[in-house]
Amino acid sequence: MKITSSAFQQGANIPSKFSCDGANTSPPLEIGDVPSGAKSLVLIADDPDAPSGLFTHWAVWNISPQTSTIAEGSTPKGVQGTNDFGKSSYGGPCPPSGTHRYYFKIFALDRELDLPFGAKRGQIDAAMKGHVVAQGQLMGRYARKK
Repeated sequence: MKITSSAFQQGANIPSKFSCDGANTSPPLEIGDVPSGAKSLVLIADDPDAPSGLFTHWAVWNISPQTSTIAEGSTPKGVQGTNDFGKSSYGGPCPPSGTHRYYFKIFALDRELDLPFGAKRGQIDAAMKGHVVAQGQLMGRYARKK
């Protein structure tokens, strides 16, 4: 399973328009090689380099497994969770200092998740446990311009 973006390559810098320094809109994403038996997809964007530890920037679940593209600035049809900015939306890269890595992760599940709108990352991770049949990730880097 794979996730890619036409806005940046694996390991490359994420353009500032997708960050807090720009329009803070989500980048375009393409999803491929979803297993035929998948019942739903989960999209999570996070930063493992945040001072407080893993910081979730975006979480959406119960996305149709037929979804192959997510347009720039849009949210896939599904249920959104609360990110670590305290919002149920995309929150772009905004590192306090240095260059951070940002992972856009896609998970194929063997079921839909029974979670309410606004659920937090720990709830999502717990609900996914034992139900991931495939996954992929795209990593980009971002450092704020001083």
